[in-house]
Amino acid sequence: MTRATDIVELSEQQRLVRDSVREVCAGYDDEYWRERDREASYPTGFVEELGEHGWFGILVPEEYGGAGMGTPETVVMMEEIARSGGGFTASQAVHGGIYNSVPIVRYGSESLKRDVLPAVAAGEKAIQAFGLTEPNAGSNSTAIETFATRDGDDYVVDGQKIWTSRVDASDYVLLVARTTPLDEVEKRTRGISMFLVDIDEAVSTGSLEMKPIPKSASNAVHAFELWFEDLRVPADRLVGEEGDGFYQVLDGLNEERLVIAAECVGLGELAIDRGVAYANEREVFGRPIGQNQAIQHPLAKAYAQVQAAKQLTYGAAAVVDTERGTDVGARANMAKYLASEAAFAAADAAVQTHGGFGVATEYDVERYFREARLTRLVPITQELVLNYLGEKVLGLPRSY
Repeated sequence: MTRATDIVELSEQQRLVRDSVREVCAGYDDEYWRERDREASYPTGFVEELGEHGWFGILVPEEYGGAGMGTPETVVMMEEIARSGGGFTASQAVHGGIYNSVPIVRYGSESLKRDVLPAVAAGEKAIQAFGLTEPNAGSNSTAIETFATRDGDDYVVDGQKIWTSRVDASDYVLLVARTTPLDEVEKRTRGISMFLVDIDEAVSTGSLEMKPIPKSASNAVHAFELWFEDLRVPADRLVGEEGDGFYQVLDGLNEERLVIAAECVGLGELAIDRGVAYANEREVFGRPIGQNQAIQHPLAKAYAQVQAAKQLTYGAAAVVDTERGTDVGARANMAKYLASEAAFAAADAAVQTHGGFGVATEYDVERYFREARLTRLVPITQELVLNYLGEKVLGLPRSY
């Protein structure tokens, strides 16, 4: 059934991205994603096909073999992947591989770019993992304790990371570590550096131990706890200048949050599609349940929320690559907040529409609900978004 879900006007290039990605996604049906969730198995076939088509290089400049596109195209891509049936799991399976190349594009040495980016763009190598969060440093990233000490032509890394996703599907982990002790820097945000670490090398030398973290959402995309001990990283794998890593992390957050928002929009649209289809098919007391306002209204309300979030997301994506400042940050954060809430409302309405079958795995909506709940936590909690808006936009006192 055709509905007004394409209320955002797309450029010719955005339409090309949407249609090309949609064609790839069409090869992976609902049962494929059910099996990935049920077996907690990474969607290797799907990811490899996207890589073969060059989609991991969407943000890599053409001179390094990439597509040289930007945020407006990436939001289209990720919304389409989520909406295709794979939901937030499908988009998260490839999200890191796209965005973890950006710090290298912006800050890496020329030799590092030449060595890594063409292989990433061709789908031959993956930078799917990003190591930042630690047991004692979640949202407060400046409190990380993983430390890298310069030793000749190497850095020696010791420490622990948690909630590092897709390590088992990646060739590299983009690792954030302190290179100057916290008590020796003028600002907490200084003395943090970023490194590109070869995972196989780290494991083969016994310097990296990893353990999967059991979880209840996005089961196909695995998260790990990592331990580094005497890990030697060549100095030429330092990304940018030593001590500037925190600012490299911050740079690009707006773009990434908009892409997360687009993934939430796609998930919300998917959930509404399934809810509406079931409401039209299921008959109780001799008529389709969709004829009842108690079914119609939650779906209609969620639809309005999703489309409003989509408008905000695409509007911000159109300017985020060329503008900076609080205005863009506010748009990006609001888009992420509203899209997460909308996805949750849509998934909840879809589950309720299905009644008892809403928790049956064969109907998929229970998976969408679990994924939608996750979007309110990652990559930033809803509360931290509100903190940002309260302080940076409304001018209220800093609350943390």
